[in-house]
Amino acid sequence: MSATKLRLNLNHLVQNYQLFVEAAKADGERSSSSEIAAVVKADAYGLGVGPVAQALDNAGCSTFFVAHGFEGEALRAHLADAKIYVFHGCLEGEEESFKLNRLIPVLHSLEGVKRWVKFAKSSSYGDCALQVDTGMKRLGVSADEFQALCDDPTLSEEIKVHLIMSHLACADEQTHPKNKEQLEMFTELMKGRPDWLANASLSLANSAGTLLGHAFQFDVCRVGIGLYGGNPFSDQVNPCRSVVSVETPILQLSEINKGESVSYGATWTASKSSRIATIGVGYADGYLRLAGEGGVVAIDAHRAPIIGRVTMDLIMIDVTDIPEDQIRVGTMVELMGEQITVDEIAEHGRTISYEVLTSLGQRYQRDYIFDH
Repeated sequence: MSATKLRLNLNHLVQNYQLFVEAAKADGERSSSSEIAAVVKADAYGLGVGPVAQALDNAGCSTFFVAHGFEGEALRAHLADAKIYVFHGCLEGEEESFKLNRLIPVLHSLEGVKRWVKFAKSSSYGDCALQVDTGMKRLGVSADEFQALCDDPTLSEEIKVHLIMSHLACADEQTHPKNKEQLEMFTELMKGRPDWLANASLSLANSAGTLLGHAFQFDVCRVGIGLYGGNPFSDQVNPCRSVVSVETPILQLSEINKGESVSYGATWTASKSSRIATIGVGYADGYLRLAGEGGVVAIDAHRAPIIGRVTMDLIMIDVTDIPEDQIRVGTMVELMGEQITVDEIAEHGRTISYEVLTSLGQRYQRDYIFDH
């Protein structure tokens, strides 16, 4: 059993899900609510797709998105009845697995559509989604290619399109002009849909996009980082609750003199006599090496700076200013949680919360907190 605890508060996960449900509810502007779908790719952002998906399913979520076919297959083992979309589409050779596991590929190229149509003809399984590029320039058919698909009546005989989606590039910045540009392009493209696509649901919004307002929500919102406690916005206070906490005990306490250095490269030198604590977490546990530069941890109500370089298995912290009677070998140190948010770690690591969460390793004792 690992002494380092990774706790995942599924109650907070569900509360975050409900936050988005409330944001997408019908009001005076429209008659129906948007559906909140959960993005659980990359093992639910590193948190464990089984417990996460089951908690969301219990909370009423019935639509899920993964990146790869094998992720969809793993998710189906946990959720027998959920609608599961696969962002990367169906790669050649995966078709039978998609049919067996009732996975819905998000088709994003003309070649992929043609191949899926061919499979649908021979298998009587043509469920799919279409992705249209409105400015992300990552995946999706172009506007002209989408029009070509609309003009091909033979497709309606073979495939059933459940969803047409696009993806916002700058939703984390509420006032970014690209948000409006993509919204207008998506709206205009959808006006020209033929009858065989008229019943397909529409989806544009991610976590941040869902909170941009009803105009961006359409029929389905695909919520990811906000579920897991990361801030959907880059320029606003986080509306979501923390889901992940990481705690580990102090392994050793040391007294060092003024002028002595700590860790590889001697990049930190004591400016006075100091008390140093060593904890058993490092970059092999997903604590990013760069995050040690300016990073902090919490011990009870006290914050303590990380000093020197983060190593593979160990981090050193300066506990000089914490009362000695509150520190001993075995005292638990919070690296992430209510006091040290995932976004703060990401900022010190010059990255984003997505990378921090998906980098968490397998050396933790994982505890899931959930009131069934």
